[in-house]
Amino acid sequence: MTEQTLTPTLNLEERFGDWVTPDTRKGYEGYLVAPEHLIDCAAALRDEFGYDYLASLTAVDYLPDGKMEVVYHVSQSTGGAPLVFKVQVPREDPVTVPSLVSVYPGAEFQEREAWDLMGIRFEGHPDLRRILMWEGFEGHPLRKDWKEAYYEEDTKPFKSRWPAGQVHRVEDTLPFGKNVKYPQGFDPEKWTPVEEEALYASLKRVPADEDLPTEQLIVNLGPQHPSTHGVFRMAVTLDGETIVDLKPVMGYLHRNHEKIGERNTYLMNIPFTDRLDYLSSLSNNFGYVLAVEKLMGIKPPERAEYIRVIMAELTRIQNHLFAIGMFLNDLGAFFTPSLYAIEERELILDTFEAVTGSRMMCNYMRFGGVARDFPPGQLERVRDLAFNRLPAIVDEFDAYLTNNEIVRARCEGVGVLTPEQAIAYSTCGPVLRASGVPYDLRRADPYSIYDRFDFDVAVRYHGDVYDRYLVRMDEIRQSIRILQQAVEQIPEGPVIEGKQQYQVRVPAGEAYGRVEGPKGELGFYVVSNGKPNPWRYHVRAPSFINLTALAEMCKGNKIADAVIILGSIDIVLGETDR
Repeated sequence: MTEQTLTPTLNLEERFGDWVTPDTRKGYEGYLVAPEHLIDCAAALRDEFGYDYLASLTAVDYLPDGKMEVVYHVSQSTGGAPLVFKVQVPREDPVTVPSLVSVYPGAEFQEREAWDLMGIRFEGHPDLRRILMWEGFEGHPLRKDWKEAYYEEDTKPFKSRWPAGQVHRVEDTLPFGKNVKYPQGFDPEKWTPVEEEALYASLKRVPADEDLPTEQLIVNLGPQHPSTHGVFRMAVTLDGETIVDLKPVMGYLHRNHEKIGERNTYLMNIPFTDRLDYLSSLSNNFGYVLAVEKLMGIKPPERAEYIRVIMAELTRIQNHLFAIGMFLNDLGAFFTPSLYAIEERELILDTFEAVTGSRMMCNYMRFGGVARDFPPGQLERVRDLAFNRLPAIVDEFDAYLTNNEIVRARCEGVGVLTPEQAIAYSTCGPVLRASGVPYDLRRADPYSIYDRFDFDVAVRYHGDVYDRYLVRMDEIRQSIRILQQAVEQIPEGPVIEGKQQYQVRVPAGEAYGRVEGPKGELGFYVVSNGKPNPWRYHVRAPSFINLTALAEMCKGNKIADAVIILGSIDIVLGETDR
């Protein structure tokens, strides 16, 4: 079932009357919802129509039209294409939209992101603070009229970069002088904090035990800490060693990837997707080119489809090997298991290097196919990996770790997330499937040629740290099954539709391309106005959204457990912060 065939059969106008109207703009889809009826419509979509999973929430600044639009993609956890609905409000401040956190708790971080970067205030949000920028940052940097300090032009390629006989220092043209702009009348030398930082004020406290009164402490893990997997911070309220509440703090690596994407041309964005989840660059390429191909109305040749699947499944295997190795590092297994996983991963990176020219930042997929075919002999190496080396190594790895008494003692029953919570918090990938929800886009809403392959959706039912480990082991085996079929079935033929282009024409409209990446649903929402650069470019980042459930998983556990619960989510900060 496709997005185009699903949406009209719902007949939302019959159910909601004038609360909703179809989006009739050329190239657009879904429904426009009146802001005052947004919560009621969303609740009905969840409860009556089964759209219980909020996949993506983002905003678009339609500056020429004087309006802002919030775009929601909701799915059924039983499968099917997403439904799109939108809310439009005037652009004049204050821009206010009702919060959907009460209907979809997974909206919490996504609404905070839209507030932070777009300046849309979500009325009724439980904790509306900046999430990627720092408190006190002036302005909302994804708005179309916001200019950064080193601003040159709206879109690339910058004409000022071409030699024109005019030489100047860019620092002399900065609108903010020394790259700092303080509010009027503000003197940083005389400033003193006047109230508790909003982050700490938002942490919950619980009444002390009457028999053993204890003082609750707020402790920070990170942002520079080995167990936080990069520049990530957890602010934790502790009662003894028990976690009472936790707030994830991110943004230390934020570089406004989406603003960069809106200034790039469409083709320029492909290597920028590599830098999101830098362990899974080929999956990032895949999701982005699918979105643009929807807008362009093109389809890759058969051989290119098979190559994409082969590279995507190799990416999943090497990601999970690395994730398990680093997770074991969090458990205290410093050397042997981690290095064991990394050694096998290196064999797959050898293939990436041979095919794409790079081991990690694999700028390989193109609109309508891939950049080049497999070099001579490489398909045979992949065949050997799929049929001989990888199955044996995974069995060995499994025997070494799965029933290890330390692994089981530390992981079983820790960081439990129920199926209802996993869906409500919009978790995805192994985190969702370890909670007993068999939702995998390769089966739930097949893309590319995944409907041709025989494989099982890896699912476990306890929702704890141990099951998240087991799901990743299961997925490695299923990816090997897909690889074995793909290398046997791959046809001869071209690997790109037409010829390679350095500038593509993308018709006006919107598209949401999504893939089942190693960490879950990776989506790219792209809006085109028919010009060489995207008008809106948004990344639905699974690492970012999966963190929405971190506090729920950690409450009631010990401080040492928070480290392995975070490790079981498998975040990459390049994708989290963008």
